[in-house]
Amino acid sequence: MKPRERVFAALLHQVPDRVPRFEIWIDALLDELGQDDPTAAYVNLGQDCVLIPTINPPESSAWRDGVDEWGRVWKDGIFVDGVVENLADLKKYTPPLDYVEQFYDEERIREVRELYPDHCLIFGTHIGPFTAGYMAMGFEGFFSCLLKDSALAHRLLEERTEWCIAMYQKAASLGAEVLVLGDDSGHGGGPMISPAMWREFILPYHQQIVASLDAPLIWHSDGNVESLLPMAVEAGFIGLHGIDPLAGMDLGEIKREFGKDLVLIGNVDVRVLFDTDLEAVRREVDRCIVQGASEGGYMIASCNSICEGMHPSAVAEMFRYEEEVGFY
Repeated sequence: MKPRERVFAALLHQVPDRVPRFEIWIDALLDELGQDDPTAAYVNLGQDCVLIPTINPPESSAWRDGVDEWGRVWKDGIFVDGVVENLADLKKYTPPLDYVEQFYDEERIREVRELYPDHCLIFGTHIGPFTAGYMAMGFEGFFSCLLKDSALAHRLLEERTEWCIAMYQKAASLGAEVLVLGDDSGHGGGPMISPAMWREFILPYHQQIVASLDAPLIWHSDGNVESLLPMAVEAGFIGLHGIDPLAGMDLGEIKREFGKDLVLIGNVDVRVLFDTDLEAVRREVDRCIVQGASEGGYMIASCNSICEGMHPSAVAEMFRYEEEVGFY
């Protein structure tokens, strides 16, 4: 099977020739892995998907230093707080929807489509409404707003949902075939807000995003979000990416309970990728395939992303071993 066929077989809960490899974000370790082209790296490293390239507008403070267009505060490229406190701030820190054009180099994306016609083109970024909410206001400000000013909270979530839809619709129009909504919502002990609050404040916006898109949408979240998964199904997500074992997410259990409704992606424990014990890497890949791959509907990846500090030999071995043992 060709890579795209393999991915779509998994998305349809069919059994492909092998477990698809679906590492979404790999750019943090390209130099260490001997890759100088961030797009070609997906193919060179054996992935069945290719992430379409995007641009961080040069005038933006996002991922740099300062307050960006959405009221997010950055220091040395790391998010630290948010400045939105009221409707006036929200208006000030909400760009017009046509600003999405600044994030895409359409000519480069056309080149990628031509260079890799057999791979599944994907788009994913962390602008889901929940994440966008706590980044705009900061964690304390956002969670306080949910409790004390639901009208402002909903207005913020509405504005960020509109932006999210515009961004993903643009990506799909340029050729992205599968979309990944980064909306980190959990920690080691469970979701950041209760399932009841999730149903009130987040589910309607997830449903709106899914309904607005023709391409299949996968939800990415770190942390333990198992109690939110019934609402992921209700929202219409085709799959779940992450499945964080560090937070107690058991792939086998989730496969049994939700495997008929959600395609499962990830669960390789990133802790083994920060060390040089390659046998531990292989055991982790074996575990994920045994727990997740039965009857299709699973794509293998780390439980988060390839990030700085991981050992190149461990990451390379994960990719190599996935290819060796992933056949059905």
